[in-house]
This record gives sequence, structure tokens and C-alpha cells, in this order.
Amino acid sequence: MHTRNIGKSGLKVSSIGLGCNNFGLTIDAKLSTQMIHKALDSGVTLFDTAPVYGSEWGASERILGEALGNRRQDAVVVTKFGMTPALTVRDTSRRAILKDIEDSLTRLKTDYIDVYMLHWPDASTPMEETLRALEDIIRAGKVRYIGCCNLPAWQVVEAKWLSKTDKLSEFIVTQDEYSLLNQAGRTKLTPALEQYGMGLMPYTPLANGLLTGKYTQNNTSIGDTRLSKNLWNMGDRYLTDINLKKAERLAEYAAEKGHTLLELAVSWLLAQPVVCSVIAGATKLEQLEQNLQAGDWKLTEAELKAIDQICQS
Repeated sequence: MHTRNIGKSGLKVSSIGLGCNNFGLTIDAKLSTQMIHKALDSGVTLFDTAPVYGSEWGASERILGEALGNRRQDAVVVTKFGMTPALTVRDTSRRAILKDIEDSLTRLKTDYIDVYMLHWPDASTPMEETLRALEDIIRAGKVRYIGCCNLPAWQVVEAKWLSKTDKLSEFIVTQDEYSLLNQAGRTKLTPALEQYGMGLMPYTPLANGLLTGKYTQNNTSIGDTRLSKNLWNMGDRYLTDINLKKAERLAEYAAEKGHTLLELAVSWLLAQPVVCSVIAGATKLEQLEQNLQAGDWKLTEAELKAIDQICQS
């Protein structure tokens, strides 16, 4: 497993990270624990969770904390703040952050978080208040680095400016949806990240399973999956004629090169300069193994150009 620095920081993480959003939701604690240990044994260091992950509040964090046990020092734990059990309500105020960090530390059975991330924008709280609260918990030793998720490029830039102006700790990384079939961030977000030396951890790198090669234009009903069941309207969003055609063409190109579509999807992300780690979730140990092997294809400039042509057609 290769490692990379997160942006211009000194923090190194595995190029493939384990997304923990399925823990306590689609897979139970026993299988989740097996998956965590398998990932650690395979060289994975990045584990991405959040209080909202799981069938009940904090379930994923609790499972991860229990499973890491005395191997906590081998993991870079990423968790998040700003969401509430109401889900539609966001709160990144100082009061909420000081409570959220204590709750996450307790569930994760640790005394520090490696990377603490603002989960979603909160229009009701000034960014300066959020950053000052984060600075305090960093100085208290409860958090080592900070990051953000799902912020538009202008707000990432605003946060960096506030941190520099007020001499506060800066976001070193952001998480955003990014894949071969969703490159919306390529025009505004990734140029800003490059300019400010921030890393990108793409989530949904396989377009919720569409880039695994399971789905075709003639077969979009693949068992008990989010896309097949149209959970949260994901099927309507991803299983479009355009996406299915692109996925099939990309799969054909990957096969010509002796690779799978999954390997192409992950390797393409790792070829993007700002990407420090690809967050890949799994519901089976076999899927985890496939994800961990997917980033070994080093794409050439000619291959990247060919892939772009397919995606832009």
C-alpha cells in the first residue's frame, strides 16, 4: 500500500482509505471489525467515519473505536462534526463543536482525532467562529489536523483566508464527491485546492457501484443495492443513459488494457494531483480486497487523455 502526504501537511495516509459509512448500517459489528482488521493488515491507515454513519447516531464511530483497540496508533482516524441527529439541521457553532468532539472521542475510545472535518456547510454560523473553536480543541490536544467536506470552492478559499489572517490552524484537506462520472469539482474546487496546498479525499469514487462494472444498459437491477432499489433517488441520479453508456465504454477501454473498470476508476482518481487518498467503502471482505488492489495501475498521459475523451463524449 502506497502512502501520500495530505496536501502540503506532514501527515501521510494510505492511498486507499476505508470508508466506514456501512458500519452498523448495512453490515454488523462483527463483519465491520473483520474488515477493519483486514484493512490494517493490508497497510490501510486511513479510516473515515462520522457520527451520522450507522443505523443509529454514532454507531460507526463506536464500532471503529472498539475494533481499533490497541492498534489505534496504526490508524489515521477521520471523523466529522456539524450534523445533528435531526439530519436536516446543521450546527457548527462553538457550543456544538465543544460537545461534538467530546462525544466522538468517547465513542471512538481515543483521546485525539487525527483529522476533524466540518461535514456540511452551516449558513447560520460564521466560519470564523467555527475556526476559532477548532483552534481551541487543537491547542487542547484533542485534534491534530482539521479539514472540511462539501464546501463550495469560494468557501474553502474564505476559510483559508480567515485562517491566515487570524493566524488560526488551516484546513489541510477536503472531502467531496468526485469520480469519473462526476467531475464537477474539476473546474473550481480542485484548482483552488492546488493553489492553497490542500488535499482531496474523494468519496463515492465508484459512483455508488456504477463503476464496478456490474450495471449495463440492459441490466440495472442488481440484487439488493442502493442503485437498484433507487434508495434516496440514487438510481434516478446515477443510472442514466449517458452514465451507463460512459461506464460501458470505460469498461471496454479498461479491458483492452488488461484491467477492470473498478481499477480504472480508482487509478484515475489517484492520478489527479490533489488526491491524497481514495475513500472506498465495502460490504464484503472480497470487495475490500478488490478496492485495495485497484490503485496499482499507473496511468500514462496518453491513457489519461483517452479516458478524458470518453468521459467528455
